[in-house]
Amino acid sequence: MKDVHVRFPINPDWLGRPRQHVHALNGISIDVARGDILGIVGESGCGKSTLAQILVGLLKPTSGSLQLAKQDAATRSGMQIVFQDPQSSLNPKLPVWKIITEPVYALGDRPSQQAMMDLAKSLAIQVGIRPEYIYRFPHEFSGGQRQRIAIARALSTNPEIILLDEPTSALDISVQAQILNLLQELQRSRNMTFILISHNVSVIRHMCNRTAVMYLGQIVEVGATLDVLENPRHPYTQLLMESVPKLSDAGFSSDPAEKTELPSNIKLPAGCFFKDRCARATSGCQTPQALVTGEPRQTGHQVRCHLAYA
Repeated sequence: MKDVHVRFPINPDWLGRPRQHVHALNGISIDVARGDILGIVGESGCGKSTLAQILVGLLKPTSGSLQLAKQDAATRSGMQIVFQDPQSSLNPKLPVWKIITEPVYALGDRPSQQAMMDLAKSLAIQVGIRPEYIYRFPHEFSGGQRQRIAIARALSTNPEIILLDEPTSALDISVQAQILNLLQELQRSRNMTFILISHNVSVIRHMCNRTAVMYLGQIVEVGATLDVLENPRHPYTQLLMESVPKLSDAGFSSDPAEKTELPSNIKLPAGCFFKDRCARATSGCQTPQALVTGEPRQTGHQVRCHLAYA
């Protein structure tokens, strides 16, 4: 992605002209290497859902561009998505074998029904669903099984990238680890690229080798996952890590939620978006901040703060 902006018009006048815009994404630039598992983390309202819709082509950017292997992203079909809620993302009227092979049909391929069933059985086995179950309907499965079906559907076109949009947040805690381990095994065996969007830092830590932190439609920090989570450089990332509940002798640590409320994305702050709530803010924060690369440069750790490596 290169300098992607997304604005939504709101509050139209009597001629239908928008008086204001919601600034959902504000200059997102990021590269994802083949075989990476890139985590996108941030609180609600930071632009994660808009980013997901841009990546899979459900929305078009107001400005900026997307490329996959140096090809215009609008011309390719090499990406699939696993949605947050497996129950609402599966068509209740279709048997599982049709659900799994639906993307193949949607892309214009017309294999025989037997070939589709064979493909569905093969993918069902890979995700841990018994092949004789492909003739059943979604309501006959548990939440974890439905998410396995959704993963099989995403694999059906053999995509280069799978976007995982909060893939375990709607599941019981006992099932989440099973789904995450399945995804890791599929990624290793197929050498696939995953983009995992989540607000759960623990999931990001478990799954991802690289992590980007979003705040108010911008990436404020990106780098190796352990480096970003264990040694955060941006004040917002530090605050995000402090907000993760921890057990202590006195019970749960205090909730800093009042410190993490996002400002309005209709009238964006001037300069650094985080400066009004940053204890380290200086006069240099009044100007827009660029992603700064620290030393050693080969680590690829970048921070949108002029004080990060001061």
